[in-house]
Amino acid sequence: MDRIFGIYGDALSLRSQRLNMLASNIANAATPHFKARDLDYEKAIASIADGTTLSDSAASHSGYRVPLQPAMDGNTVELSTEQTLFAENAVQYRTTLSFLDGRIGTLRRAMKGE
Repeated sequence: MDRIFGIYGDALSLRSQRLNMLASNIANAATPHFKARDLDYEKAIASIADGTTLSDSAASHSGYRVPLQPAMDGNTVELSTEQTLFAENAVQYRTTLSFLDGRIGTLRRAMKGE
């Protein structure tokens, strides 16, 4: 399957993990002492391309976000930043999913002999 889908399956998984992190940040925007987390997608996907496993790459390239203006209660979520990053990542997730869908469609047509 890796030959068919290449790195795009791992890319979709990383995008999904990042969406979950960003959604958690948004959901906890009012939680005292909550620390916003993010996944550095570019570094994570590069390390996968270099042979690192998906789980190791995601773990090693996840971290806490440094806020521009931390809240008085210790919360580091900046809602506008999180919402923007979530929307951007959602579009990139959908783009990767569309690419994989096209690849599957091509395989189906090849198996049918079209």
